[in-house]
Amino acid sequence: MIPQVSSSNVVRLSTVSKTYRVGTTEVKALSGITLAIPSNRFSIVIGASGSGKTTLLNLIGCIDAPTGGTVEVCGENLTALSDDTLADFRARNIGFIFQNFSLVPVLTAYENVEYPLILLGMGASPRRVRAMAMLEAVGLAEHAHRFPNELSGGQKQRVAIARALVKHPTVVLADEPTANLDSATGASIIALMRRIQTESKTTFIFASHDAQLISHADEIFAIRDGALLEHRMETP
Repeated sequence: MIPQVSSSNVVRLSTVSKTYRVGTTEVKALSGITLAIPSNRFSIVIGASGSGKTTLLNLIGCIDAPTGGTVEVCGENLTALSDDTLADFRARNIGFIFQNFSLVPVLTAYENVEYPLILLGMGASPRRVRAMAMLEAVGLAEHAHRFPNELSGGQKQRVAIARALVKHPTVVLADEPTANLDSATGASIIALMRRIQTESKTTFIFASHDAQLISHADEIFAIRDGALLEHRMETP
């Protein structure tokens, strides 16, 4: 069942398709996807490898553009924005968390978290206050000056979460954020993301195979062969 579109929906896709060209071959990654995601949700996209989960996140995250249909995030029709406007919109409204952490290895934990604020042009003093507050929120204030290679996998992912949230985005996109973590560390990361989501009213949208993460979903979108197979709301 597709949820009804309303003003509270932070993400709306209407008959979205995406086709890639590989040499002379066209590969259809998404086909006619229509869905809506309300604000302040823990939404998870599930499906086999190659089903289109990451492509869907890339479209919502302004990393890629659809071949057909419309993608709206925070009330903006992304397909109508120029490249410069799109880049600014992404920087201000969307945070990213990746399974391989994607931290800058030559920057400390603090500098990794601070970096998005530099891109937004925030002054040094408010940058420091906000970056340290986020490191405190994820339990890593005492590791602020350590480099990524001095941190465990769980600590790296906490830094990545802090970096994604430091600019106070409306939407956080997370592609397999627990895939490289053991089950205990994964559970702590899920609990951290859920706590922050509840406190900050941020919408989290995941692509994941992780049954542990899926069990915490507010709603689940199942994709197969680029098409939306099922949407179900989860009850507490």
